[in-house]
Amino acid sequence: VQLQASGGGLVQAGGSLRLSCAASGRTFRNEGLAWFRQGPGKEREFVAAIRWSGGSTFYADSVKGRFTVSRDNAKQTLYLQMNSLTPDDTAVYYCAASGASRPIISAVADRTSYYYWGQGTLVTVSS
Repeated sequence: VQLQASGGGLVQAGGSLRLSCAASGRTFRNEGLAWFRQGPGKEREFVAAIRWSGGSTFYADSVKGRFTVSRDNAKQTLYLQMNSLTPDDTAVYYCAASGASRPIISAVADRTSYYYWGQGTLVTVSS
């Protein structure tokens, strides 16, 4: 599975961006997909996840109400719509996919639940 993230860039505080993650090499059915981010000097942290089958979504408290994760089955693409961005959202954003079985709910935010990772796309929010 190859994941290609795109859509990052420089945006002012309060602005919006939409990240995309195009997948190839496998047709998703029951996997879980997620976005993580790693800010300057910080550890990689969970942002949002979605179950490919059924579309259930999960969010970190820090982005709830501002970010929306979605997927397009036909395009095998994962999205992250980010609104009301703040400088604290500045990070490299990574998309990730689990193996054939999606993570259980208690594990959706765990990096070790995901086997495949994209290369990351940089989001910079200026104040």
